[in-house]
Amino acid sequence: MTKMYRLLIADDEALEREGLEWIIQRMLPDRFQILHAANGRIAIEMSEEYRPHIIMMDVNMPGIQGLEAIKEIKLKQPEAKFVLVTAYDSFSYAKEALTLGVKEYLVKPAKREQVVTALEQLLKELDFEKRKRTDELELIHKLSQLMPLAENELALMLMVDPITGTGIEQLSEWLSFPLDQGCAIVIAFPEHAQTVPKPKIYDTIRSFAKAYGTNSIVSSLIDRHMAVFLRKSPEAAGVRWKETTMAFGEELCALAARQLDANISIGIGMTRSGADGLRKSYFEAVFASTYYEQCGRVCHFDELKQGNGESTFNSGPQTINPETVHQSYVISAMQRIREQREQQTETVLDRAKSYIQGKYTEDLSLEEVADSIHLNPHYFSKIFKQQVGTTFIDYVTALRINKAKTLMAMGHMSLKEVCFEVGYNDPNYFSRVFKKVTGVTPSDYRNQTR
Repeated sequence: MTKMYRLLIADDEALEREGLEWIIQRMLPDRFQILHAANGRIAIEMSEEYRPHIIMMDVNMPGIQGLEAIKEIKLKQPEAKFVLVTAYDSFSYAKEALTLGVKEYLVKPAKREQVVTALEQLLKELDFEKRKRTDELELIHKLSQLMPLAENELALMLMVDPITGTGIEQLSEWLSFPLDQGCAIVIAFPEHAQTVPKPKIYDTIRSFAKAYGTNSIVSSLIDRHMAVFLRKSPEAAGVRWKETTMAFGEELCALAARQLDANISIGIGMTRSGADGLRKSYFEAVFASTYYEQCGRVCHFDELKQGNGESTFNSGPQTINPETVHQSYVISAMQRIREQREQQTETVLDRAKSYIQGKYTEDLSLEEVADSIHLNPHYFSKIFKQQVGTTFIDYVTALRINKAKTLMAMGHMSLKEVCFEVGYNDPNYFSRVFKKVTGVTPSDYRNQTR
């Protein structure tokens, strides 16, 4: 559907305005909603009220002149496009108009072809800008849907030692979440919170974290606990930063009670640097989250470390090691995370192998397969080798050679036909590959199977 744009004709002569409108409506039907202004002041007021896309501005009008009106309008509506209309072919007008961004210039009495040509050019620009804006909004929409997934991916990488090599630094850069300094906050939910829908819990926590004003990464809800990683800005002082994290926890507890009807407990880890440091902070936060009976609903690991909370372990608080907690809900949660990560990897590789098996006789590339399962080619290559035990090329080659063996055993195709059937374009190359894999040439293999 063709978009209709607003066009303002500013001229103190009514006959001129009506003549331009007649030309435009006749030559460019259904493209414009046309407005009239009898002087510069009215043009400015109507621009503010109706925000026209194009303004045809007469230079000489009583009161506020055309160029002066353009300046005023540009201040509040910089995206508006102008056509300067004058009774004089004056270079000084044109020169000043160019400094204001005016691209089209008409001299009265303008021929209809000149009017149409000027407006058609501006219509092209407006249509292009509209398409560009639509594409930008679509991209923003898609990114807004991907951001929570990417955040959860990074959070899981920080919570658990990755089972494969991953681009944690690249992901943190993409999410604008530097791993320079920060801490982990763990939110532990009571058992009855399982009656609250997971999406509501996640959306409530994530919305709070994003609105708090501190750069954060939020994990999904796993076995009644979530993790939030907060980045400490370089200018934040240590004492004030600790107060900020404690206030974050207190406000989050109040929010959960109010919106989720859940008395959560919150553990806060020490401020540390790098992926390994944040992972350690996470384990500290996990440990602190189990101490709400001693510390209250919000417990900072630093308080336990200093002996302000009473440890339930005989060894005393000075030897607290968060990684020695064995009876906590957290251990099962961590195991669940690992199982989920492994299962996700296996599922992705199953899809990749199915794709390969359906297309291995074609000109198939690693990049194509990686794209089909939405993974970075380098990352896909690494996890494929680690999980399958062979490289992508060797895997495809094995499929092709096994297929070739089957076809040769059937005996109704020539070796050249077999070569093409299994995805090779050069019989000599096929022969070399076949011998490298099987130890014999295709002709020798065929003779052996007869």
